[in-house]
Amino acid sequence: MTAPDSDSVVPAIAVTGLVYAFGQTRAVDGIDLTVPAGKVFGLLGPNGAGKTTAIRAMTTLLKVPPGMISVFGHDVARNRMGVRRLLGYVPQQLSADSGLTGRENVALFARVFDIARRERAERVAEALDIVGLAEVADRMAGTYSGGMVRRLELAQALVSAPRLLILDEPTIGLDPIARTSVWERIDDVRAVTGMTVLVTTHYMDEADQYCDHLALMHQGRIRATGTPESLKQGLAEAWRDAGRDGEPTLEDVFRHFADSELLGDQDGGSFRDVRRSRNTASRVG
Repeated sequence: MTAPDSDSVVPAIAVTGLVYAFGQTRAVDGIDLTVPAGKVFGLLGPNGAGKTTAIRAMTTLLKVPPGMISVFGHDVARNRMGVRRLLGYVPQQLSADSGLTGRENVALFARVFDIARRERAERVAEALDIVGLAEVADRMAGTYSGGMVRRLELAQALVSAPRLLILDEPTIGLDPIARTSVWERIDDVRAVTGMTVLVTTHYMDEADQYCDHLALMHQGRIRATGTPESLKQGLAEAWRDAGRDGEPTLEDVFRHFADSELLGDQDGGSFRDVRRSRNTASRVG
């Protein structure tokens, strides 16, 4: 599976002055953000920070005025269909159907993405193989474990060979082994395609290990940006100036800017457990 070459000059995503409100509540309060092409970019923040709202605007699911967001140079307000053809999106909410097999789930997305009929079977099989589900592709998705469900949703997003993959809490509700498996598959795809990945996560170990760049969001605004190392180093200098010993972790950086408790690990469980955890996350995120 290959994606078109990314342009090293044009950013994957460029956001300028993005504002989005629900009634009197500003979920996103004037953010500027640049996601370089070919990188893994982490958008971090506590529940209610505005991350999911920002992502829904980037994926054209929420309407914004022209000039606020572009994806590989395409304005999301002026060229919604063109933008949609460039990206794959794995939302927090459960997108797999338990009443279909893994293969049928991915085939459905192949039709949604308007992949040519003569190519569908091969593309579906390739996507399932990439995420390690080829051997269970003809099992009902309702029998899958939590980690398998998330990998199935990743296959759904990858079947169109996107230049940009957007993952909203891709490992929420998974145990550490399943979380690692999901990230290994993401890394495998990036190694082959060079695609850009934008991810939100509450797991600081994931952000530290897998993300090239980070933005910390709180109360609808971007509070800090940088590489994991530069953000930790910046806080270390502040600690030293304050006479505090120790080397800060990324979790310390998160708490410093967001002043919020992190979500703890949650049990992996079954398809039904995944649905429950995703629904809860969507209500409070």
